[in-house]
Amino acid sequence: MISSPIRWSILCLAPLLLVGATAGVRFTVDPGQTSAESASQAEKRGKEQTLKVQYLEIVTPQVNETCAALARAHGVVFGEAVAALGNARTAKLKDGGRIGVRAPMRATEQPVVRPYILVDDIEAAVKAAKAAGAEIALPPMEIPDHGTFSIYILGGIEHGLWKL
Repeated sequence: MISSPIRWSILCLAPLLLVGATAGVRFTVDPGQTSAESASQAEKRGKEQTLKVQYLEIVTPQVNETCAALARAHGVVFGEAVAALGNARTAKLKDGGRIGVRAPMRATEQPVVRPYILVDDIEAAVKAAKAAGAEIALPPMEIPDHGTFSIYILGGIEHGLWKL
């Protein structure tokens, strides 16, 4: 069993490593292409395909403690809870995205760190995820004034998609 201080460190550091590793990254999907075709075309163009984390969601029963740790470590400011985002407290990311920390919304919801990748066409991205074997946990759903999001599960990992 992992000790509490180590578990806390992992919880705080994992999303920050993810954000740092994906800064300035954007993901696009052409609905008529397979991933192999898309990769091949990118290679032909000589351009690297990129991803952008638009929203990084942390679900934890220790919302205030997590926000305080991230604020102290990185000098960010978390706002008050945003009802439209499941009462998440959010802070801005350097590239224009946001990080949100919220409590579980139901008794069965487990703590999770879920990156939402920015996409141009969320319907096509959901279709591509499903074609790759993903379970669509939440089909595209609009959040007024925030965009449209979707969640899928692949390989036991929860992934999010976000369209502005």
